[in-house]
Amino acid sequence: MKKVQMAAMALIALTVCAVTASADAGKGKIDGKKEFMEHCSECHANGGNIVNPAKTLSKKDREANGARTVKDIIGKMRNPGPGMTKFDKKAITDKEARAIADYIIQTFK
Repeated sequence: MKKVQMAAMALIALTVCAVTASADAGKGKIDGKKEFMEHCSECHANGGNIVNPAKTLSKKDREANGARTVKDIIGKMRNPGPGMTKFDKKAITDKEARAIADYIIQTFK
């Protein structure tokens, strides 16, 4: 009987560890592409700009409009100019904003 109880306890412990590790893994990395598609792609499909075609997400246009770094892009998300939706920290967390900015820099050259 003790062996069965010990085996059951070990199995429960392993299950708890596996579930905890799985939950923690899900909290770690945010998918910048997914967040971009959810929050940005309606106006910036394929890196374009349906509101202002001179302000695409291409590196050339970003740099011409003062968005050279991740910090700059997040700044534009938080306090954009006319025509762009403002994304405060309630709408897009800092981690999500960073993931989106990283995705933009890596994707739209």
